[in-house]
Amino acid sequence: MLITGCSSGIGLYCAQQLPKHNYHVIASCRYLSDVIRLQEMGLNCIQLDLACQQSIEQGWQQALKMANGKISYLFNNGAYGQPGALEDLPTEALRQQFEINLFGWHHLSRLVIAHMLERQQGRIIQNSSVLGLVAMKYRGAYNASKFALEGYTDTLRLELADTPIKISLIEPGPIISSFRKNAKIAFEQSIKLEQSRHQAAYQHTLKRLGQEGASSRFTLPASAVFNALLHALEAPSPKVRYYVTSPTHLFALLRRCLPVTWLDAILRKS
Repeated sequence: MLITGCSSGIGLYCAQQLPKHNYHVIASCRYLSDVIRLQEMGLNCIQLDLACQQSIEQGWQQALKMANGKISYLFNNGAYGQPGALEDLPTEALRQQFEINLFGWHHLSRLVIAHMLERQQGRIIQNSSVLGLVAMKYRGAYNASKFALEGYTDTLRLELADTPIKISLIEPGPIISSFRKNAKIAFEQSIKLEQSRHQAAYQHTLKRLGQEGASSRFTLPASAVFNALLHALEAPSPKVRYYVTSPTHLFALLRRCLPVTWLDAILRKS
């Protein structure tokens, strides 16, 4: 089994827990320093940078070699969030968001699907987000990448319906991880705060991103995602979507039931 984005949070937790359930896990990280750290922790880990097609191809070949030429599961997890109002977001920052959160996943998935079709078995699980269901202010780049992933994965499921390959989406809300820390770095690199009409809101954003620990009382540990992943891997008929955390369940329901203007009024306050 290959998992992307294992340097911390959900990916690391799942890579540590799945071997206890008899899975041969190959973790992957973008940076070599993280690969070495995970190897020292006793994990099988390779370097795979989702922003680089050559790295994806090399990582895939290395993973295949480590798995004796047989990989039956892919957990696409590696991603990050680029904060900032869309009007302030450089096009290159939006492009980079899609490069890692979608295009890299596509390039890897094509390699994996060809392998799974040849072997006539396999499961692909995509880690999306509640922000693939509803949009929130100052998260436009991430919203867009996850909305795109939702449509991409739905299409993939339809196109592979006549094959043994099963496709699932996991849609977490707030989970304890390094996501906010990495988002703060991306914000500071891409957004010119002093030139924006959103300065006051950005101060709140920076404060939120700089907080340690849980972001809200609804925040769950990575084990909540792991439980959904394990079901998607082992259930004879895995779910199409796994909602994780109360906010995801709530917003999935509100999106179906409320008029757009009512839902917008709620989201503007979020």
